[in-house]
Amino acid sequence: MKLIKASDYKDMSRKAANIISAQVILHPSCVLGLATGSTPIGTYEQLVEWYRKGDLDFSLIHSVNLDEYCGLSPENPQSYRYFMNCHLFHLVNINEKNTYVPNGMASDLQEECRRYDQLISELGGIDLQLLGLGHNGHIGFNEPNKAFEKTTHIVDLGQSTIEANSRFFPTIEDVPRQAITMGIKSIMQAKKILLIVNGESKKEILRRSLYGPVTPEVPASILQLHPDLTVIAGEMGELEIPQ
Repeated sequence: MKLIKASDYKDMSRKAANIISAQVILHPSCVLGLATGSTPIGTYEQLVEWYRKGDLDFSLIHSVNLDEYCGLSPENPQSYRYFMNCHLFHLVNINEKNTYVPNGMASDLQEECRRYDQLISELGGIDLQLLGLGHNGHIGFNEPNKAFEKTTHIVDLGQSTIEANSRFFPTIEDVPRQAITMGIKSIMQAKKILLIVNGESKKEILRRSLYGPVTPEVPASILQLHPDLTVIAGEMGELEIPQ
């Protein structure tokens, strides 16, 4: 594991974008695993800026997103497809046909989960997976549980996740209660993982994720077992490392 400390959110975003841009430059047809939420917005903004300057070319890139809400269409402003279009896909020269987000409107959601795993396999797996970290330790929408969910699956969102995401919706009642999420196995099979975390409020869960016991009660703790994990932490000061 490589832990990089950033001075603030902007510094964290730039450092993360540096790693992603290096991946794109060195491997122009790679598969990027992408995340949504407030944390990666700055990273996407930096990538878009470098693209506009002519430093990056996304034309051969494929992307696979971690998750999507059940019941939201791609045109819904709160859907993750809409988020990605607004923050990255429509702002760079990526072929939209090569961008993949789970279909939360699928008539058979279980079949959609199987299809998504097959898609990742057919792409040859994920070269670099970008992750954020939830306050309860979730990655993607893999919530604290009694066992690690291996494959893409339907998840009932935890109350803390619903509350955290409610800021994006008119009311907390409007937040979907279920989502499709890539499973731990698919995430862990990525060749490289980049975890970005910002803010004092996530300091303790990051410490537990990186240095506590590996347990499905803290889903991100599984990342300790990945052979190529980079963590960029902003605005956290010193992390207390257990002896």
